Amino acid sequence: MKKREKHFEKLTQRLRDDARSLGFDAIGISPATSSKLTKTALKDFVKSGFHGSMAWMEDTVERRCDPQVLWGESKSVIMLAVNYGPETDPLDALTQKENGIISVYARNRDYHDIIKGRLKTLASKLVSQARSRGLECSVKVFVDTAPVMEKPLAVQAGLGWQGKHTNLVSREFGSWLFLGSIFTTLELPPDAAEIDHCGSCANCLDICPTDAFPAPYKLDARRCISYLTIENKGPIPVEFREAMGNRIYGCDDCLAVCPWNKFAQVTRETKLATPGDASSVSLADFLSMDDAAFRKRFSGSPVKRIGHARFVRNCLIAAGNSRCTNLIDPIRKWIDDPDPIINESAQWALDKLTKSKRE
Repeated sequence: MKKREKHFEKLTQRLRDDARSLGFDAIGISPATSSKLTKTALKDFVKSGFHGSMAWMEDTVERRCDPQVLWGESKSVIMLAVNYGPETDPLDALTQKENGIISVYARNRDYHDIIKGRLKTLASKLVSQARSRGLECSVKVFVDTAPVMEKPLAVQAGLGWQGKHTNLVSREFGSWLFLGSIFTTLELPPDAAEIDHCGSCANCLDICPTDAFPAPYKLDARRCISYLTIENKGPIPVEFREAMGNRIYGCDDCLAVCPWNKFAQVTRETKLATPGDASSVSLADFLSMDDAAFRKRFSGSPVKRIGHARFVRNCLIAAGNSRCTNLIDPIRKWIDDPDPIINESAQWALDKLTKSKRE
C-alpha cells in the first residue's frame, strides 16, 4: 500500500512540474464528483430561465451537474489555469466613447486553441508516466467546450473560489484565469478546496450596469452584457442598450472591480496579452469593415465566432451611445442593410446621435 501511495505521490509531483513547464500558472486536483449544492444551483439557474437562449445548457444539465454522468470511469479531475491578467485596468476604456471595448479575454488569440494543445500534451505525459509505474490510466481533455462545471471543480481543486459574481477569484491571480481540465481514471490525491474570501464586499454586484445579479452568487445571463453581445442572436433589448455603453464584445466590469485584483499579475503568455492597439478601437473603423475585413481582423480571435452581423449590431449600439456626431455617417451606411436587426440598430443609433446633436 505504501509503495502504491509513493507511486501516486511521485506521479502527482511530476504532473505539477510538467504543468508548470507547459505554461500553466496553477494546477489542482479534485475528486470527479460535484457537491449537492453545485448540482442544485445549476438546476435552479436553468429552471429560472436565467440561461436565456443557451438551450445547450438545459439539454446537458444532467451531464454538466455530475462528472460521473459525463464519464463514469473518471476518478479525478485535474484543473489547470492560465493567467490572462491585463496590463491596464479595463474600466479605464469606458470613458473613450468613440472607441469600442472588447473584453480582455478576447483581445488576442483564442484561448481554447492555446490551452487545449497544452492539455493534450500534459495528459499524454500523465498516461506515459503512469504506465511506466505500472498504473493503468485513461484520460479525457476538456476546455470550455463540453458540459463541465469548471468553476466549481476549480474551487474543489483549490484554485480559487466563486465570487458573488459567480466567476472564479484567485488569491494569486485575481479574476483573470482561463480554465481547462483533464479527467482521469487515476485516483490521485486531491487538493484542499478553497474557501470563500469575499466577506461583505459587494463591488461586483454594485458595478453591474444592467443589474444582472438578482442576488449574491446568482447571475441572470439574460441581463448580462457578455450574454447580450455574444450569445444573443437577436436585437439588443432596448432596456439594456444605453447601459451597454461602448462595450461591443463582452464586459469586464464585475471582474475588474474585484479588490483581489491587487494581487493579480500581468499574463506571461504573449498570445493572450493585449496588443497595443486592441484595448479599444475606433467605432468608425469597426463600422467601416465588411465581412471579409472582419474575418481578417479577427482571425484566430474569439470575436470571430459571433460573425460580422452581430458584431456590427453591437458597434451600432455603442455608436448610438457615444454622443460622437462624427459617427453619424458610418452609421448611415447600415441604414438600408437587408438584415432587419442591423437596420433597426442603425436607425436607433442614428436617432440617438441626431437627438444628442440637437441638445
